[in-house]
Amino acid sequence: MQTHRTKKNIKIGVFGGTFDPPHKGHLYIAKKVLKILKLKKIIWVVTKQNPFKKKPFLNTQERINLSKKITKKEKKIFVKYFDKKINSVNTFRLLKYIKKKNPNKKLFFLIGADNLVKFHKWNNWYKIPKLAKIVVYPRKNFSVKSLNFITSSKLSKKDIIYINSKKINISSSFIRKFW
Repeated sequence: MQTHRTKKNIKIGVFGGTFDPPHKGHLYIAKKVLKILKLKKIIWVVTKQNPFKKKPFLNTQERINLSKKITKKEKKIFVKYFDKKINSVNTFRLLKYIKKKNPNKKLFFLIGADNLVKFHKWNNWYKIPKLAKIVVYPRKNFSVKSLNFITSSKLSKKDIIYINSKKINISSSFIRKFW
């Protein structure tokens, strides 16, 4: 007997970032969250620039190509670039666009705990939970610390899901040192 899922129950993850460069830690996180939250798919969104960081080391097309290469065996992870379509690098506008294209699906926005620390500085940050549940992945030196920041005190507990998993001891900034 086959169970039939309604469109409302279909869950999509949105994993955005500069991915400068993308690495196996990113892939591990995406696969882990796919499994834990039982997502239908993850949209791996490469963005041109993080407004809180300096200019990326690799150009956008290189990061898109590397992201596609690292995810090529994954049937549920799709690499996309939306900055030109939405004319912005703004997360709220990105999620609003994806929600408009998928009105009956539940969105889950994946971020590292390090991003939660500055989340209250993001454009329209307080509106993001209306579009997507925020999924926070632990990062070295941040997971416990991030719980005490402005964002976690201003948002409802139902708006945030903390993933309990091992911390990935690799980062794009570490990789760039050896590039």
